[in-house]
Amino acid sequence: MRRAILRAWTATRTLLVPPALAGCVLLLAASAPALAQDATDQDPLEEINRAVYDFNRVLDGLLLKPAAMIYRGLLPEEVRDGVRNVLDNLQGPVILANDLMQGEIERAQVTAERFAINTTVGVLGIFDAAKGYGRYRHQEDFGQTLGTWGIGDAPYLILPVLGPSNPRDLTGLLVDSFVIDPWGHIARANDADWFSYTRLGLNIVDTRSRTIEALDDIERNQIDPYSFIRTTWRQRRANDVRNGRPAPQH
Repeated sequence: MRRAILRAWTATRTLLVPPALAGCVLLLAASAPALAQDATDQDPLEEINRAVYDFNRVLDGLLLKPAAMIYRGLLPEEVRDGVRNVLDNLQGPVILANDLMQGEIERAQVTAERFAINTTVGVLGIFDAAKGYGRYRHQEDFGQTLGTWGIGDAPYLILPVLGPSNPRDLTGLLVDSFVIDPWGHIARANDADWFSYTRLGLNIVDTRSRTIEALDDIERNQIDPYSFIRTTWRQRRANDVRNGRPAPQH
């Protein structure tokens, strides 16, 4: 369940956020350490966050979940897996760049080998052939990279459509989308915005189709789904920054 929640956030990380937000996000990121010290629960914007969370729930009920159910009903599981594999393969260069910026050379080698194998043997990523060679996928983004560089993650934010985030990870989203991602540069250079929007739409719908049961279960069984998602998401992001290593003992 927890993996499903994080995957829902991760898959929307390629959303094309307006560049005009960049300055505001960087300003928030710079102030994050001070805000973290002032807020004992690191959610000083809880009232606003809950309002956005409720908005996202309404949007999901009206649009995202129905679209995901139609998508699941129309396409066989094998086809949906192929779509997911292609989307994951397209993310390879971003993961590789962040592996290198974190100094994770072995993980970078795995990412490069996965991309090469899946793009060729895997027919442009339709099949995850790299798994057969013991090359398993891991996720990296610039938000995680900033975390390894010591940048704090407070305050907690709920973003429209995007869901859980914080200034550090929102900054990372902008950098990944507009600076690191090569496919975005190629699409913009060739006036092929359709590619970016198609990729975005498939990412959102496919991911939502894979989290229907998990999110329904949270809504049914958690007294306060907002708090549960906040705690779960923070814990998983902290684990991601450490790449699964044990937390340091203070």
